[in-house]
Amino acid sequence: MKTRKGYTLRSLGKEFILVADGLEAVDFSRMISMNESAAFLWKEVEDKDFEAETLVNLLMEEYGIDHEVAEHDVKSLLETWNTANIIE
Repeated sequence: MKTRKGYTLRSLGKEFILVADGLEAVDFSRMISMNESAAFLWKEVEDKDFEAETLVNLLMEEYGIDHEVAEHDVKSLLETWNTANIIE
């Protein structure tokens, strides 16, 4: 997998927004909200090839959670990212 080019991650307090580049006017349908851990993962794999297990390992290392919890969270996150069409 790889993150799609053309998106910028912006911080909004404790939330993060992934915004499509090149928008002349704000288009809320092209903005994706991310929590801190999703934004962390996005930053870590942006413009790199990665596997689901890469994300699982990153979550385990960063947040000290067990494999089963990390795997569940990554599965949910990847479904969201696939639906939003921000990974390929």
